[in-house]
Amino acid sequence: MKFPFKLLKDKRFDVVGFGTNAVDFLIQVPAYPEFNSKVELVDYTQAPGGEVASTMAGLQRLGLAASYAGRFGDDPAGDIGYVSLEEEGVDLTYAERIAGARTQIAFIIIDTRNGERTVIWKRDEKLRYQAADAPLAAISETRIIHMTPHDTSACIELARAARSEGVVVSIDIDRTFAGIEELLPLVDILIASSDLPAALTGLPDPGRSLERLQEIYGCGIVGVTLGEEGSLVLAPEGLVESPAYPVPGGCVDTTGAGDSFRVGILYGVLTGRSVEESCRFANAVAALKCRAVGARTALPCEAELIEFVEGCG
Repeated sequence: MKFPFKLLKDKRFDVVGFGTNAVDFLIQVPAYPEFNSKVELVDYTQAPGGEVASTMAGLQRLGLAASYAGRFGDDPAGDIGYVSLEEEGVDLTYAERIAGARTQIAFIIIDTRNGERTVIWKRDEKLRYQAADAPLAAISETRIIHMTPHDTSACIELARAARSEGVVVSIDIDRTFAGIEELLPLVDILIASSDLPAALTGLPDPGRSLERLQEIYGCGIVGVTLGEEGSLVLAPEGLVESPAYPVPGGCVDTTGAGDSFRVGILYGVLTGRSVEESCRFANAVAALKCRAVGARTALPCEAELIEFVEGCG
C-alpha cells in the first residue's frame, strides 16, 4: 500500500519536530516496589529523552535531516538536553533556552525482569507555548512537521500553516486533551498509544476504533502501537497488522519505544517505502531501542536497521 499524501521536495529539513524534550533519571529495580516499601536499586543513569526530541535524534541517526523546535530551561538539565541534540546533528534553529525555567525531567523506574517502565515527570509552565509563540517560520523549511500536543494551541497554528503549504502533519498522542477536535482534522499521520483509540471512540476493538477515528477526523493514516503485539495501522486501502520483533538479547528498557516506532514510520514515509515496509521498520526501530537503558541509547543507524529487518525476514 502507498501512503495517501505527497511529500514536498527541495526543503532544508525532512522533518521538524515540535514538542517535548526531557532529561530522564532511569532507575533499574529487581521488581517494581510495593506501596510503602523499600527496594535496593540495581543501577541508575541519567540520559536525554522527551518524545519529540528523541524522535528527531532517531531520524537524524537514520540519515535524515531533522530539526527540533522546542524549549529548554537555562539549568544544567537544559545543557544536557540541548547538547545531546547538537551532538546528534539535529538542527536547533528553532530551539530556545528560557531564562529562569527548569528543563522537563522524568524519573523512570525500570523493572529488570521485563524492561517495563513507570514514568514520573514534571514540565515547567515557563516552557509552555501559546498560539502566538508557534514557530511558524519552520513550516516553509520542512516536508513533515511531527508534534506532540502538549501545547495544543501552538500545534493547531502549526498544523494550519502546514496544511496551507502542503506540509505533511504527523502527531504522537497518548491521551485526550482540550482542543483535540480542532487539531486532529488537520493531521495526516496519527499514531496513538494502545488505549487511546478506544478512549476516543468507545470501541474496544483496535481495528474498529481506528476505522472510526479515520471516519471522524479524516486522517490519511491512523495507527496504534501495541507493545509486544506489534502495531496496527489503517491506510485507505485497509489495515496493516505488523508483529513486533524480538529484542536482540532481551528487552532491557521500554522507555522511548513509542517514540522509536514513530522514527521508523517517518523514515519509511520519507524514503518512499510502502505502508507495510514502514510498519516493519517502525517495529524494528522500537525493538532495537529496547536493547539498552534510555530513550536514545540504542537507536540504530540506517545500515544497522536495514540489516536487522532483512535478517529477521
